[in-house]
Amino acid sequence: MESKVLNALGIDPAFIFLFMLIMLFVLFLLYVNVNVKYNRLKGIYQTFMRGKDGKSLEQSMMDGFADVESVLKFTKQNRQDIKEINKKLSSTYNKVGIVKYDAFNEMGGKLSFSLAMLDGNDSGWVINAMHSREGCYTYVKEIVKGESFVELAEEEAEALDKAMFENVYGLDSDEIIDK
Repeated sequence: MESKVLNALGIDPAFIFLFMLIMLFVLFLLYVNVNVKYNRLKGIYQTFMRGKDGKSLEQSMMDGFADVESVLKFTKQNRQDIKEINKKLSSTYNKVGIVKYDAFNEMGGKLSFSLAMLDGNDSGWVINAMHSREGCYTYVKEIVKGESFVELAEEEAEALDKAMFENVYGLDSDEIIDK
């Protein structure tokens, strides 16, 4: 069977027939693939809907939405609580530095100490307790933003440096002073 049109175009009818067979085979494979996916989806849907009618399905969805709303409510409350805790923490004493020393050469055991306690803004106080044979003397000096209006003794300044730098950065105050 010869065609004048195909002969004029220079196309052999066998190539057209072969092309059509390949296309038929590819379409058959696509059909099988879609059918398998459809059957799998249908099975999942039937498993999901097993034993449920419209009302029970609606109720289970409403229960899920209620659970989500309660989780959102608790999340908002937790965020608010965390903000309040952070606000309170900024005014609490959370930086501490202590230095033990011998105030007088007559005593041993380093019974005297300087203790610095600061908040998040490096404000607070330094207490110095000097122990001697006659008694124990304590002094408190106010610290505002890392500075004292009263001159600090060497041990008090060291305790202040420890409070300001060691707790925040995990560094030794001697390393910072040396740099």
